[in-house]
Amino acid sequence: MHDLPILINITFALVVAFLGGMIARRVGLPTIVGYLLAGILIGPFTPGYVGDVETIQQLAELGVIFLMFGVGLHFSFSDLFRVRDIAIPGALIQTALATLLGFGLTQLWGWSVSAGIILGLAISVASTVVLLRGLMDNSLLNTPHGQAAVGWLVMEDILSVLILVVMPVLNFDSAGFEWSSVAITLLKAAAFVFIMFFAGARLIPWLLERIARTRSRELFILATFAITLGTAMGAAELFGVSLALGAFVAGAIINQSPWSHQVDADVFAFREIFSVLFFVSIGMLVNPAFLWANLGQVIALTSVVVIGKFIIVLSLGLLLPKPARTFLVVAVGLSQIGEFSFILGQAGVSLNLLSFEQYSLILAAALISITINPFMYRLLPRLDPVIERLPWFRKRRLTAGTQLPELDERKLQGHVVVVGFGRIGKHLVEVLRALEVPQLVVETDVERVEALNAAGIPTLYGDAANSEVIANARLDAARALVVTVPDESSAAVIVASARSLGPNLPVVARAATEGGVHHLRELGANDVVHPEFEGGLEMVYDTLLQLGYPLREVHEYAEAVRRDAYDVETTSSDERRTLRDMVAATTGIEIIWLALHDGNPLVGQTLRESNVRDRTGASVVALIRDRDIIANPKSSLRFLAGDRIGLIGEPEQIESARMWLAG
Repeated sequence: MHDLPILINITFALVVAFLGGMIARRVGLPTIVGYLLAGILIGPFTPGYVGDVETIQQLAELGVIFLMFGVGLHFSFSDLFRVRDIAIPGALIQTALATLLGFGLTQLWGWSVSAGIILGLAISVASTVVLLRGLMDNSLLNTPHGQAAVGWLVMEDILSVLILVVMPVLNFDSAGFEWSSVAITLLKAAAFVFIMFFAGARLIPWLLERIARTRSRELFILATFAITLGTAMGAAELFGVSLALGAFVAGAIINQSPWSHQVDADVFAFREIFSVLFFVSIGMLVNPAFLWANLGQVIALTSVVVIGKFIIVLSLGLLLPKPARTFLVVAVGLSQIGEFSFILGQAGVSLNLLSFEQYSLILAAALISITINPFMYRLLPRLDPVIERLPWFRKRRLTAGTQLPELDERKLQGHVVVVGFGRIGKHLVEVLRALEVPQLVVETDVERVEALNAAGIPTLYGDAANSEVIANARLDAARALVVTVPDESSAAVIVASARSLGPNLPVVARAATEGGVHHLRELGANDVVHPEFEGGLEMVYDTLLQLGYPLREVHEYAEAVRRDAYDVETTSSDERRTLRDMVAATTGIEIIWLALHDGNPLVGQTLRESNVRDRTGASVVALIRDRDIIANPKSSLRFLAGDRIGLIGEPEQIESARMWLAG
């Protein structure tokens, strides 16, 4: 074999990581679990091939840089500001309490003060990758609860960056420890950030723009790498701060430029590859024998991460005026640790504040908590009603804002029940109000309920997936039920309950996946809407109209697709027939709409007087006036300026009519 140690180590690390990631995804776990296990497999503590730890860790430094660059590139103050009332105090209190909890545990084990603080800080920070993946997999990312979790995570990212800045002087066990060292370090970091955001924020976008004008993709990618690595190295060499902080600031600056999306697309593959090597290098440090010998400590620390952080976040719901569902989602999402914990622990080891054995406990807690996390999301439907029934939690939530008025159920008759007041539900409610259709909204967000009541819209506060809540919606007297919640598991429970309470009630439900479309139909939904598919179908609809196909046939085709329950893999006989009709209808015939302006020869004449058909061969089949359409206009109809007329005929006839009307 050729003597190429770097290439050999990269190859083995990536191949084993690929296999581990594949297995993890097949069993429903985050790929990080597979990467960590792959590192353990080729590490020095397990039999078989042993990778060069030092070589892979040097490559993993690039993984840290690109991970932090990615965090900065997706960093959004707007996300944080939108949920600042819960994210800022929640993240600060949760980080402090989780750190104290971890520190207290280490003092029972006899650890040093510095090691205990670093472990406490490491377990207080959740994994960005795992949290976002969990929210996306469970259709929670775009909900108010998911946005609160993202804002909370942004605040944790800020805290993590600050921790990395002061890590080099965080040695409370040294007799010579001085707070002045912390102040100097913070001043250096502040100077670096100040220079970058005032000088770099002008220079970097300007440089990227000039390179983009060269129309050279490779130069643009090369510039991105040079900026990222150059900023990281400059931060470390010139200001004495971490590589991670430099990479984060570089990403945050590019995020403010119009080139952020292009940069993200260009570095994505490189970032993922080096991030994988980073996770593999972390796994290589884990000694399974040590963890087995210290199983009690592993279980205790994992319990603090999974159970302790869950309880801390959930308890904050008693202090902050937000719905229980929000804190439940945030608590589940943050009950794990990941890449930031690895970076903090790694920094502690390099500064001799943590031993490898102590670091292994953090790695074990991360591996187990990440593995458990997907299963905690599956408990959400069961935990929701339990939390809702806690009297002190309910009382705290309801007294946090305006007292909600009681709903007089006797007045509910012939109404439409709308479950969820998100973007879709809000639009539907506005349409129903304009049509003066009685309605009842079921919503879990207290602030939205207060706004609805202030607008005079009847509202039920609570989770519609709870049969006690949906039973109060008078489904037996309703005209229809519309379920707009994005969570398919909740939608399924609501549809099933509604079908038992109102056997003949028309039910329209929202699905997040194609599988959900069929499942909700099986549960009794009359119509199921898949927003993503509807967007694609609308694009097909508009495209066919732009190509000149008749409106009626295009509409029938779209309806045929919907009747097939969004099954895009098969083409039914109705679809094929409609497509054939469209082809036949457009062979040798055209339909166009022409606007009549002042001075047009038709203005002021009747259809009979204009004699359009004899002059051009085309026929006037419709007319639009003041947004009203008149089909087959009578010969006595007089044309007015501003009218739009629909003409049908062969291509030559249509062109003749167009030229005549244009003078």
